[in-house]
Amino acid sequence: MFAIDRIAKLDGWLGALCLVLLCLLMIAGIVVRTLSTVVSWLPRDIPIAWEYSSYLMAVTFTFGAALTLRAGGHIRVRVLLSNASPRFAFLLECISAAAGFGFATFFSIAMTHFAYRSFVIDERSLASNTPLWIPQAFVAFGAVLLALQLLARLGQLCLGEPVENRNIIR
Repeated sequence: MFAIDRIAKLDGWLGALCLVLLCLLMIAGIVVRTLSTVVSWLPRDIPIAWEYSSYLMAVTFTFGAALTLRAGGHIRVRVLLSNASPRFAFLLECISAAAGFGFATFFSIAMTHFAYRSFVIDERSLASNTPLWIPQAFVAFGAVLLALQLLARLGQLCLGEPVENRNIIR
């Protein structure tokens, strides 16, 4: 197993953890809202719930992207690939992996720059005073891993190795 596969697997599990935390935060918000109708001193909501839910959702999406790509879970146009000749299908796979790598690299650089700028100017959330570079850095890290997984996919295509591993999730 490639090193990027191991990192993507860890990244996917961290994304799943973020999804669980997101669900728990939403459930806590519902419970607090419900209990606030009975207990007068309880606040009607959790002030940071929406903000942190946004952070957790963004991190979940980017952290799960590399593992989902390796496991073959991203949306693809199989009709086109199944009706194409093997040579043309291979060419389409290479073009899509290269284009995906280009876009993911651009996104990675942009998010890294965004997080670094937030760190330098000490940009903080108005609602919770959270340093914004922290969630931005997590999103940037997930984007970097997706770019690396796309580069690995391109390399695997060139070497004639299988690009998807459905057993990686286990």
